[in-house]
Amino acid sequence: MNQSDLPRKEATVLRGHEGAVLAARFNGDGNYCLSCGKDRTIRLWNPHRGIHIKTYKSHGREVRDVHVTADNSKLISCGGDRQIYYWDVSTGRVIRRFRGHDSEVNAVKFNEYASVVVSAGYDRSLRVWDCRSHSTEPIQIIDSFLDSVMSVCLTKTEIIGGSVDGTVRTFDIRIGRELSDDLGQPVNCISLSNDGNCILASCLDSTLRLLDRTTGELLQEYKGHICKSYKTDCCLTNTDAHVTGGSEDGSIYFWDLVDASVVSKFQAHSSVVTSVSYHPKDNSMITSSVDGTIRVWKT
Repeated sequence: MNQSDLPRKEATVLRGHEGAVLAARFNGDGNYCLSCGKDRTIRLWNPHRGIHIKTYKSHGREVRDVHVTADNSKLISCGGDRQIYYWDVSTGRVIRRFRGHDSEVNAVKFNEYASVVVSAGYDRSLRVWDCRSHSTEPIQIIDSFLDSVMSVCLTKTEIIGGSVDGTVRTFDIRIGRELSDDLGQPVNCISLSNDGNCILASCLDSTLRLLDRTTGELLQEYKGHICKSYKTDCCLTNTDAHVTGGSEDGSIYFWDLVDASVVSKFQAHSSVVTSVSYHPKDNSMITSSVDGTIRVWKT
């Protein structure tokens, strides 16, 4: 993919949230997206047609993260009310609430089979919840972090958490082993490369860092954007050729994966970019912002 194939043309603006949008995520096939924000709601959209489909309301405070199962039947969400909500997508009904975090919950993820959910909290813990049992207690608590856990990624056998304590920690659930990579700067977002070999970590010194997952070696650093006080997402494009991330000045950056040069930069929003989500197959992406909008970008 050359840089002219990167999405930077605004196709649609999705409006409906009252206040800051804290996350926007494509679903597994990229046909729909979900957003959540300060207005305590989760919204389901068809971003390609610019259509709002459904609103989910139950959270008592801001909603910070949302994730949908591979079959699009269930949602998980979390936020400032310390609870994790497990939803039926089509009816909008809350199936279960998981309680146990002592403070705000920053991130949630389903595992591959949607049988388990992992949440990351301000209480310095990752918690694992069983969606199939009727228990509202966590089946596992990982509390080796020294500060707020901001982001979580899952593989088939591992849970990976990024924390304000400056570490990315990987827990192998089969053998109970923990590996810790210390980046020396607060980590506010982590994402996996599509080939699963690398972790991209956004740090609060305005630097994205690429780590080799097996060795923990720092492979590359990406700079130019501003990330000092907000949680701003980062990810790789679907071909793993470029790294993309938002900036606190409202711009979006694309870097070359290998040489870390800025290959594209444009003003996407009027305020802090909170979220970037790249389409799993096409060259399109969605971004969200404190300015209250979600924007769809195409080539």
